Amino acid sequence: MLITQGPQFNGKASKRMHVMAKPIGAACNIDCTYCYYLSKQDLLEYKQGCSPKLDEQALETYIRQYIEGQNTPEIIFSWQGGEPTMLGLDYFRKIVELQRKYQPPGIVIANDLQTNGTLLNDEWCEFLAANNFLVGLSIDGPEMLHNAYRTNRAGRGTFRQVMAAVELLHKHKLKFATLTCVNNLTSKNPLEVYRFLRDEVRSPQMQFIPIVEQKTFRTTAPQTWQPQEQLRQGDNRLKPWHKKSVVEPWCVSDEGWGDFLIAVFDEWVKHDLGKVFVQYFEASVETWMGRKNPLCTLGEMCGKGLAMEPNGDVFTCDHYVYPEYKIGNIHHQKLDEMAYSEQQQAFGFAKSRTLTSQCQQCDYQFACFGECPKNRFIRTKDGEPGLNYLCAGWKKFFSHADKSLAYILRATGHPVAHGKYRDELLKPSMNRFPYPPQF
Repeated sequence: MLITQGPQFNGKASKRMHVMAKPIGAACNIDCTYCYYLSKQDLLEYKQGCSPKLDEQALETYIRQYIEGQNTPEIIFSWQGGEPTMLGLDYFRKIVELQRKYQPPGIVIANDLQTNGTLLNDEWCEFLAANNFLVGLSIDGPEMLHNAYRTNRAGRGTFRQVMAAVELLHKHKLKFATLTCVNNLTSKNPLEVYRFLRDEVRSPQMQFIPIVEQKTFRTTAPQTWQPQEQLRQGDNRLKPWHKKSVVEPWCVSDEGWGDFLIAVFDEWVKHDLGKVFVQYFEASVETWMGRKNPLCTLGEMCGKGLAMEPNGDVFTCDHYVYPEYKIGNIHHQKLDEMAYSEQQQAFGFAKSRTLTSQCQQCDYQFACFGECPKNRFIRTKDGEPGLNYLCAGWKKFFSHADKSLAYILRATGHPVAHGKYRDELLKPSMNRFPYPPQF
């Protein structure tokens, strides 16, 4: 699709892109067991020329290109790592200074920062609040669950430091969201995790991330797997606890992911609907309504979230930072040219164009479109390669939530465009609120 066919802004074709900038790369001050990014230091050969820091000249090049490559009312910068706060506060002061230097009149520039929180203090929070940063804080639940995998380099848990950061965020009235990894332990304690985030952390926005990594993920790029090596859905070797499992032992299982979402969803519907923002549930409400899913992992097309390393290398996605998926470098190409390149478009459209027959025939294809392609490393029950590892869990959740989502939409006067209780299936004589769920 040509950019000129899209919406207009300021009399020109609207252009929007999103890059997850990693100005310190994979460097981090803690050592989470399940981290998928620490290994990039070896994979990308940091010691052979890849700087551990995006230097000031490259930082200015990036900020200028990122702003000049977009035509939209708001431009959002995302800063991740590793741990970006290791760069120090002066580095982020420079970021804001450069953004103001290149900020077009009438355009809003916003920033979000993903952090483990251990280095935050009053000075940091004052700066972040004054410059309207959205902070993403990584926290996995109560102390025992959090400390199981989120440890420092001495092997000690980081819970107390993170909870100190929580208090600072509230003290300075910072906008923040929590990012919680659902692994083999947290998946078995869904209500403990959710209620802790709701009641103790007082999280205004919750994002849950399923931890799924094959044992070969440190060296083998997604979609380069050999078809004959992919196991069929239901094979016991896909269970994280199996002695011959193909996934890491700390991963969530497919059914475990579904059970986690169901337990949290039921609690949310009963007590917190309209009060607590849970990213997956809010996105599902929009999807059932007939709108496009706002999350790349569940949308029809991906490829909208590029990743950039400290040396300026740009990759198709944060989960595709492998040599096979490098699309350029900001020192040699413009960011917008890479973001809208044929290579990147092909990557984005491949998500829906490579769905298995099982996915295409699924009642809930509209809800996930096969989820994130990096998890499509198993076979369907019929033996077709390319099915998502989490398929069974997602389908279990969607089937469970279907009735409640339809009820929520009708109760609030919105259409129900999808699911087994969609508007087109209702008979004229039926009540406006059919099939009320048992809350």
